[in-house]
Amino acid sequence: MTSQSRKAAVAAWKDRKPDAGIYAVTCGDLVWVGSTPALAAIRNRLWFTLSQGGATNRAMQAAWTAHGEAAFGFEVLERIEEEDSQLARAEMLKDRAAHWRAARGAQAV
Repeated sequence: MTSQSRKAAVAAWKDRKPDAGIYAVTCGDLVWVGSTPALAAIRNRLWFTLSQGGATNRAMQAAWTAHGEAAFGFEVLERIEEEDSQLARAEMLKDRAAHWRAARGAQAV
């Protein structure tokens, strides 16, 4: 990789738009719904944490330990448009996550 292409790649990475939204993790009949400012990274973060046995959600960790990775699914439920204010986006993520938890009968991640 040349210096010019490296600089272009770094600039493109810095200029990327955050992909905020609501997601669901499933294991059989169990459903967990969460929100994140970075949909592109959340699945990898969750799967890594679960595989290491360090998930903060004990029910999700217990299901992972009992059933393994193959039993788990990941689904993006809603993408949130970029807001002018990070506070407005955070509030919208919170509200929409609560909506999806109620709609799906889910627990928080």
